[in-house]
Amino acid sequence: MSERRPIGVHAVLVASSLAMVAPFAWQVITSLKTLSGATAVPPSPLPEWRWDNYAKVFELLPFGDQFLNTVLMAAGRVAGQVLFCSMAAYAFARLRFPGKNVLFGVFLSVLMVPPQLFVIPQYQIMSSLGWLNSLQAIIVPGLFSAFGVFLLRQFFLGLPREIEEAARLDGAGPVRVYWSIMLPLARPGLVALSVLVLLWAWNDLFWPLVVNTDPDKMTLSAGLAALQGQYQTDYPVLMAGSLIASLPVIAVFVFLQRQFIQGIAHTGSKG
Repeated sequence: MSERRPIGVHAVLVASSLAMVAPFAWQVITSLKTLSGATAVPPSPLPEWRWDNYAKVFELLPFGDQFLNTVLMAAGRVAGQVLFCSMAAYAFARLRFPGKNVLFGVFLSVLMVPPQLFVIPQYQIMSSLGWLNSLQAIIVPGLFSAFGVFLLRQFFLGLPREIEEAARLDGAGPVRVYWSIMLPLARPGLVALSVLVLLWAWNDLFWPLVVNTDPDKMTLSAGLAALQGQYQTDYPVLMAGSLIASLPVIAVFVFLQRQFIQGIAHTGSKG
């Protein structure tokens, strides 16, 4: 039994990995087919090597502008949440002030509210500010999140208090302790939050479609959605565009996966 157990575990892991990779592999194969080949029944598992589908993406969409918009939106949201969520998380984890637990409970209650309920008031705010069809309209609402505060608070709670107390004995105030000591120690948690925010921002479709109707101001997710026609969709071109759009996020995750896993694991070490 002891010899069969590792084989069974590995078999389950291999099967699970294949199940996860299969949609991505099918996306790559479909992007290299003709429209008739992609919609054939039964479908063929072999590509037709139509590399011109990738060129069509740049012909049908202002791909460069939409890619830049997506990068700026994701970078702005990541920077904002790393800064603002870390400050709020440090206050909830380390500082003492009246009503801290009640206020933190209010923050957590936001996680139970469907984000669609905020669309109308956020749209009205963007409209009153004259920010429709602009980058700030898709960046500013994502600069802060209750989930980011919760994630980093759990990370700060797991850090040793002795380092913070030693800094206070040396005369460091709360801002200096937060910026010079706690923030560098929280790097795995910050990386984990950055990767999650980057993934959410890169895949965000609904909000960019609501506030930006100009194709030059759209993000990649909204631009790719425009490739779906009412009566017919060129699936090979759509798959090619989706594949190109997903490569930067895959590269970031592969590069930061070790710190991402450490950050997620550490957040659950202390409540």
